[in-house]
Order: sequence, then C-alpha cells, then structure tokens
Amino acid sequence: MAENISVNKLLQEFPLLEDLQSLKTVLWLNENKGKNPALEAEFSFKEVLEAEQRLNRFSSYIRVAFPETVASKGIIESNIREIPAMSKWIEARCNSNFAGKLLLKCDHDLPISGSIKARGGIYEVLKYAEELAIENNLLDYQDDYARLNEDSFHQFFNRYKLAVGSTGNLGLSIGIMGAKLGFQVTVHMSSDAKAWKKQLLREKGVEVIEYSSDYSKAVEEGRKQAALNPMCHFIDDENSKALFAGYAVAALRLKKQLHDANIIVDADHPLFVYLPCGVGGGPGGVSYGLKKIYGDNVHLFFGEPTESPCMLLGMMTGLHDEISVADLGLTNQTEADGLAVGRASKFVGKMMEPILSGCYTVEDSFLFKSMRAIWEEEQIFMEPSAHAAVFGPIALFNEGMSYFEQNIVNPENATHLIWSTGGNMVPEEQRQEFLKKKV
Repeated sequence: MAENISVNKLLQEFPLLEDLQSLKTVLWLNENKGKNPALEAEFSFKEVLEAEQRLNRFSSYIRVAFPETVASKGIIESNIREIPAMSKWIEARCNSNFAGKLLLKCDHDLPISGSIKARGGIYEVLKYAEELAIENNLLDYQDDYARLNEDSFHQFFNRYKLAVGSTGNLGLSIGIMGAKLGFQVTVHMSSDAKAWKKQLLREKGVEVIEYSSDYSKAVEEGRKQAALNPMCHFIDDENSKALFAGYAVAALRLKKQLHDANIIVDADHPLFVYLPCGVGGGPGGVSYGLKKIYGDNVHLFFGEPTESPCMLLGMMTGLHDEISVADLGLTNQTEADGLAVGRASKFVGKMMEPILSGCYTVEDSFLFKSMRAIWEEEQIFMEPSAHAAVFGPIALFNEGMSYFEQNIVNPENATHLIWSTGGNMVPEEQRQEFLKKKV
C-alpha cells in the first residue's frame, strides 16, 4: 500500500470499503466518468487501427497454421447472439423488470485459445514476430504471411524467447501461438491457475513455472527472469500497450456485428456492456475501443469476485496498483481463476478513469448457478470467470437504477451485452466437475 495511507482513513473516506471487507456484493459508480479524457500521449486509437491492419496481414498465416480458422479466413473473432431464456433467468433475479435486449459476446468460443485473451495475447506475439522477421530482412509487409509457417521461420524464431506471467488464459494464448511460430515460451503461472491449463501448455512444448503465491508474484518473477536475457521478450499484462491494442480491436469488429444485426447504438438506444475483470487489460482494451467508437452512448461495467475486487478498489481510492485486496484482509481466492488478481494495472486503471461507468462484485456461488443455468437454458458452456459478466445486469437493475436517471437513459431501449471469456477449451471432465459443483 502507498505510504502514509491507512485502511482506517480509507474506510472513513470510502464507506463502500466496509461492504467490500465484509464480502457483500456492491455496485460502485465512477464519479470521474467523462472527466479529464485519457491523454492521447499515453495511448492512441491509431495503435488500435494499426493492430487491426497487422492482424489482417497475419490472417493468411493463421489460416494455414490453425485450420479451425479457415471459415473465418484467419480472423480470430467470436459471434454475438441473443440469449432469450437466460434473459428471463436474469430478470427473475432483478428487483425491477429487466428491460431491453440481451446479447452474449461469445469469446468463450474464440478459436486457438478460447478466451478474450486470444486477441491481445496472440496479437502481441504476432507483433513481436513481425518486428523480428522484418528487422532481419526475412519478411516484407507486402509478403503473403503464410510463409511464416515454413520450417526456416520456425528455426529462426526458435532463437528467441517469450515469457509471461498468467493465471491461465493469457498464458494459453501466448503459449499456443508462440510455440506454433517456434519461439521458446515460458509461462509463469500463479497458484490459482487450473491444472488442465498447465498440462495443455506443457503438451504444446511450453515451459510452465508454477508459484505457490498469486498472480502478482508470477508476473514479478517472470519480469525479473526475462530481464536477464536479451533474447527474451516479456509480455507484461500489467503495462503492455500492444496487449491493450489487440484487445481493443474487438470493438471495431463488434461495431460491424451490431450493424449487421440491425442493432442501433445511439443516444436513444444505448449499449450497456459487462466485462469480467482481473488485472484489467482485456476489459480495459475493449472498453477503450468501444468508448472511442460510441462515446456517451456506451456504458461500461467491470465485474470482479468479492474476494478479488482489485480494479474497483484501485479506481475508487485512486491508488490503482498502490493498494491490494490483501490490504483489506481479502484472500484473493476465487474459482474465477482468470480474475484472481490482487492488484490492478495502474496503466489500465488510469485509462479507465474517464471511461468506465462502474465496477461491481459477484459471489463465487453465483458463478456456478449462472454456469448451470446458461448450460441448461442455452446449451452454452462458459468457465466461471465469464459469469462475472452475467451478474452485471442484475447488479445494475438491483443497485443502480439511479444510473439510468442520471444519464437520461430509457432502460427499455437499451441493448445489454454480456462479454463472455473462456470456455471451449475446458476439458469435458472439468466441465462436468464445474456443472455438478454444489453452492
């Protein structure tokens, strides 16, 4: 924690912290929304457009390296779909009528690494590979990037290393794409990471180093070890602008999907988006992109476990990465392994200050109830982390009806988008264990 700041003083200044300490589900509305827009010097939308172009250049390589992307022409993207039965399930848990259309952004079904992390993680690997190949005169921007699937490139990339600290899903995206290109990849994994994710990475030829402590320690150690090797590129989930840009590309694609589905987003038809949040990179990048596209017509909320509300804590107090959930006595233990982060990214938190509408917390027990419900009602499987997003409309309609009034929004005209994450790579045995879990 920052020096000279006591928990008692923070409790006096931010009474909501008492509810966080007692593990109550809370909704925090961001009073800084719309103030002091993020500085373009820190990050600009130009980087998002460049990321989209780079991913298009790599599409021919992705198509040949990962045949499951042939139908999407080498573009790593997920569909949006209506979930009417789940809408009724959510409405039954709201104190007031749940109005508006409900959609699911199906990132649990993304190809290659099966989570929201696929875009950002894979993008940074590809960006690094392109830079190396062009610097060494092995590739030109005008080339057909399918060439990267040749053995000569595999041998070239094998001289270099990639490293990342992860609770699981970012490690999968870095590991799978990095190993496919030929890089030596090391994933530093926290104690929260699921065993099947570690096993899958090892099967892909990735070195997995396990830690008995949490995510922050895994990142810290990974960063230290990578700094000792000039041939190693560390992918920093807490500070990487390349990751952020890759995540933000999703906003450009969502705009087209909503247009193609004849879903209007304007002042009379606002878009509400609910995203699971760990350290903040994935949901932060998506939110940045959506805000640039839709401005005041999009309303963005992050969902976090009651034991791991690091982004809510950092943004509400303004301390960002200078405060940890442990400072409140919280355990950072949650079945939502991708969200088991005790200290939020300062880079992302600062970027979100003028953008984010709010954060809310959700109990682990809800994650499993929701998991069973959407499986039974819609035949969709999403891992626990994804269900932090499902709780978003419930939190808003139960605790935040004043938000609609303050923002002059008619709830009946709104579109609510639940942003899913991991799911399609979870082994069947693990799925059944999740679905049978008693809460």
